[in-house]
Amino acid sequence: MLLRTVIVAALIALAATQIPALIAPWLAPASAPAAALKADADLTPVPVALGAGRVRLPSDSRGHFNGTFRINGKAVDGVVDTGASLVAINESTARRLGFTGNGLDFRYTVNTANGTTDAAHVVLDRVEIGSVRVKDVDAFVMRDKALSDTLVGMSFLKKLKSYQAEGGSLTLNQ
Repeated sequence: MLLRTVIVAALIALAATQIPALIAPWLAPASAPAAALKADADLTPVPVALGAGRVRLPSDSRGHFNGTFRINGKAVDGVVDTGASLVAINESTARRLGFTGNGLDFRYTVNTANGTTDAAHVVLDRVEIGSVRVKDVDAFVMRDKALSDTLVGMSFLKKLKSYQAEGGSLTLNQ
């Protein structure tokens, strides 16, 4: 009798520890642990092609429009920032795009959300996302410590026919 009680208790304990793992994929996201929600927030939404010269960027969980752009033929993750006058890249990204340290003249003082910093002016041959392609885009290169993400600003957006944020997505029209 005692042996049966121990076996039943062991089966109940085993079920109690394993059933939540088995049913977790079917639970609503609101019941997911905070760590899982944080990981989902870091996922980059995938742009949706709408035909030649049109693309839609869905917003991420924070409401930002980001995607993988091709700058001078190289993939660069960037955030669309209508508050940025120019495209802004850091030194490491600039070197990867072919701009050498000697060719960068940090003679401009720019105001950012984090204060003032020095910047170098460059012209990007092309900036692309999906089938949207823009040539000769002005950009600032900032020191790595001043800028961690690439910001795709108005020097790109103003070369488009139109752009519109609506319903949690940003549509770019060339």
